[in-house]
Amino acid sequence: MSGKVIVVTGASSGFGKLTVLELARRGHTVVATMRDVEGRNAKVRSEFIEAAKAEGHVLHVLEMDVADEASVNSAIEQVIRQHGKIDALINNAGTMAVGVTEAYTVADVERQFAVNFFGALRADRAVLPHMRAAGSGLLVHVTSLMGRVIFPFFGVYSASKFALEALAEAYRYELKGFGIDSVIVEPGPFPSNLISSSPEPSDQTVLASYGEVAAIPGQIKANDGHDEANPPRPQRVADAIAQLVEATERRPLRTVVMPEGMDLGVQRLNEAVSPIQNDLLTSLGMSSMI
Repeated sequence: MSGKVIVVTGASSGFGKLTVLELARRGHTVVATMRDVEGRNAKVRSEFIEAAKAEGHVLHVLEMDVADEASVNSAIEQVIRQHGKIDALINNAGTMAVGVTEAYTVADVERQFAVNFFGALRADRAVLPHMRAAGSGLLVHVTSLMGRVIFPFFGVYSASKFALEALAEAYRYELKGFGIDSVIVEPGPFPSNLISSSPEPSDQTVLASYGEVAAIPGQIKANDGHDEANPPRPQRVADAIAQLVEATERRPLRTVVMPEGMDLGVQRLNEAVSPIQNDLLTSLGMSSMI
């Protein structure tokens, strides 16, 4: 298998970092993008470069802030200039707001969407002209089980992921004729720094009015509920993304990746919804897009 040119957003930690390393190990040319590569992420950049040298991989690190359209466009154009193409884009960059939903102001919610939804939209729009011209490509959108089901106090985060699921699925149908796949990866509750780095709601007046309920998000952040003796393996998500990249047939629209032994019903939900969606498209005379 010949290696592909792959761009990964949010590559400085979590699923993004693992995915970069996994794809590089498999022989692909990987462009790891992140913010502040000369500052707080300089250490990660060095780790990637050293790993690539030691193992003989092709791995580049680029500055990209998915919340800044100029930054996204500049990074993608640089990849095209250097490699001539982009075979796959992994939209992984994200943040997670955990708190009383009403206490997040409109500005708070806009900041969440700026990364989780509009960040992917910016990156997709930057790469799609090149993929359409090539007649092939893959867009991977990393959402969450909370892009399909709702947990209290994750309303703002879930809203951003529900929106991303809708965008990715619309792309799925509209881009099929161009030879481009748009797929969704829905990770379960794996360990990450997302909860611990959750931004606090700005409306303290509303927060105070919730009384004892307002303390629950803090308890969630303090206890992620994972078994410390047998913690979930986030590498499973990186492996699933790599398998999608390397698939030779049309990929499934949604791939659920849960910690071993866990079933929160997301796969069953997907299986129940799929025929309804397909029937809808058929009734509209668009079955060729399925």
